[in-house]
Amino acid sequence: MATHFFGIRDRIYSYRNCIGRVAVNGEGFLCPVDLALASNDVAYVVNRSFEYRPDGLRVTKCTLGGDYLGEFGSGGEGEGQFVWPAAVAVDRDENVYVADEWLNRILIYDKDGKFLRSWGKRGSGDGELNGPAGLAFTRDNDLFVVDSRNNRVQKFTADGRYLGQFGNAGKAPGQFNLPWGIGLDKDGNVYVADWRNDRIQKFTPEGKWVASCGTSGSGAGQFNRPSGVCVDNDGDIYVADRQNDRVQVLTPEGRFITAITGNAGLSKMGAKQLQANSDMIRQRALALVNDAGAWERALSYPTAVKADAQNRIAILDMGRYRIQLYEKSRNATLN
Repeated sequence: MATHFFGIRDRIYSYRNCIGRVAVNGEGFLCPVDLALASNDVAYVVNRSFEYRPDGLRVTKCTLGGDYLGEFGSGGEGEGQFVWPAAVAVDRDENVYVADEWLNRILIYDKDGKFLRSWGKRGSGDGELNGPAGLAFTRDNDLFVVDSRNNRVQKFTADGRYLGQFGNAGKAPGQFNLPWGIGLDKDGNVYVADWRNDRIQKFTPEGKWVASCGTSGSGAGQFNRPSGVCVDNDGDIYVADRQNDRVQVLTPEGRFITAITGNAGLSKMGAKQLQANSDMIRQRALALVNDAGAWERALSYPTAVKADAQNRIAILDMGRYRIQLYEKSRNATLN
């Protein structure tokens, strides 16, 4: 997975649409930090909000077409509540799992947002958590949890029974420095966004280190605090290169393909808000004149990236409070 610094041009990423707008609650997002894709084009988005706006803490349910379907969860320490929600994943029964890195627990809801149960407690022993971040389910419905401040990845059954772990603190292969995002490929290999080490690491399903790619920087194949990673059906790797305001695309071997930097337009939710506010219409028109729409198009702190079975790429654009959706195709003349 050594990265070579030249592009591969046979992949084409076409912008489809964006979803969301800034909103404390209701139709939109507030400091969204992760998303999960479910069946029927449904997406769940974790809104971390801000410490001074605990009323913005929630999970938003929407469609990839841009329709708002509802929200659930709230700020607090009671049942079904969270303080610092960090990640979300959906199991094979379409239950929704949310990691709370402050309360060190995993909360479980049904697909309609009804709270079912939670598990997890703070610590560094087997099965204990310290800052749980990324979540990813295996085909067997076991759950990988990025145990960020313990610098490891743990594996659990869906009901929280500890199965194993890999990783420890450091810079060597297989070690971590505050890991964050996680993704699996079709063979069950595990990819971890090693946040403070500015790299992506690949492991077997059993947790054996396979390869690493990336160094610190802003060039092709370099990362600045990568926070999310996923793998599509072809094995191509997508990295939410958060501080570089882009998503980088790599081959299965780790070679640089391209960088997605944003091409968004107005979302359905945003258009609805504009229609009700003439001042906002004028402000947007002025902004488009000033920079020809560059600010509106661009990614800002992309925090998570997910690929679905149709090779659509959903990028959670945290700094712009939205999801940018792209579709991958191949240029036959370059194959």
